Amino acid sequence: MRVLTWNLYHGRAVPPAGRDLLPEFAAALAGWDWDVALLQEVPPWWPPVLARACEADARRVLTSRNALPALRRAIAQRAPDAIKSNGGGANAILVRRGAGAIAGHRHVLLRRWPERRVCHGVMLAGDGTWIANLHAQVHSPQRAQADIDAAAAATLSWAAGAPALLGGDFNVRDPRAAGFERLGGDGVDHLLGRGLRARGAPELPGRGHLSDHAPVIVCAVPQPGILRG
Repeated sequence: MRVLTWNLYHGRAVPPAGRDLLPEFAAALAGWDWDVALLQEVPPWWPPVLARACEADARRVLTSRNALPALRRAIAQRAPDAIKSNGGGANAILVRRGAGAIAGHRHVLLRRWPERRVCHGVMLAGDGTWIANLHAQVHSPQRAQADIDAAAAATLSWAAGAPALLGGDFNVRDPRAAGFERLGGDGVDHLLGRGLRARGAPELPGRGHLSDHAPVIVCAVPQPGILRG
């Protein structure tokens, strides 16, 4: 199973493009080889469009700055580099249909202050693997670690002994979570696993100027000798 994590920087580029980049982000995601994509800082109206482009199913949770959504969207679509993160935020999980059906979706609120942070996860039909998506609090290693700890505990609870993966933007460079092992990452973007191991090194597909984060893909396979429960 190839799992991608990518912070979309609220649909912006470096340097600023000065326009809506949804077609470019959709084309990039559609062109890469992955089974499950964990996305952070996603404009809230993007997940259905991205899912169609990637022939995937999507699950979304809102994060911060989502009051007056119609107004925020109207401004963000015309001037994304002016409104920046105030266009609204969401996390999204995309599962390509060839990877199996989504059999469940759960989320947990990690904090309301200083920004709303949520971890959400999907269960894959078949072996019941849970894959969770996190965007931890920024500018505070202590708060980021608290978010990681809470997200890890929730993911293990949802998995109930099945294999589990926790990925996303951890906002720390060396994340640690009880019950998980690091599978790979780049900068503050990581993938951790329980009952899974990485096959090969992480991949960083070319993104051009899109986002200020590199996408990371890890091939996760079952870890021999790990039993349910």
